[in-house]
Amino acid sequence: MFKTTVKNLLEEALIERQDLFLISLSINGDSHINIVIDGDNGVLVDDCIYISRTIENNLDREEHDYSIEVMSAGATAPLVHQRQYVKNISRTLSVRTKTEDIEGVLTNATENDIFLEWKTREPKPLGKGKVTVKKQANIAYEDIIEAKVVIKF
Repeated sequence: MFKTTVKNLLEEALIERQDLFLISLSINGDSHINIVIDGDNGVLVDDCIYISRTIENNLDREEHDYSIEVMSAGATAPLVHQRQYVKNISRTLSVRTKTEDIEGVLTNATENDIFLEWKTREPKPLGKGKVTVKKQANIAYEDIIEAKVVIKF
């Protein structure tokens, strides 16, 4: 009952804030609520406060003792939601699939797959030396084991 109430309150809060979306919700045995969110334009502290207060203001502490933690998905956390890919178009991703590891610039993210581009040095078809070649990959979400944004300084 408590878990269902929390889930329903969270869904209502996210309907109010269409720019935010859920990454994960967990409620452990001692009623610690842990919520991870992301947003199409990132997540501010005020966004986390909004989600937390929306839930807290509608739960009765007399009825159920709980703690709540709302946080944003970290910069180094793997991408798990299609909307995270969309917001990271033009950034470099490191993608591990069932068959290979690819690092490239995310050029598009559709409902079913992502598109990456990168440059690599390959031997010339004739003669000695190497030539820079532009590569592309179309990867279905179901084939992605893990994808992370590459942070460059």
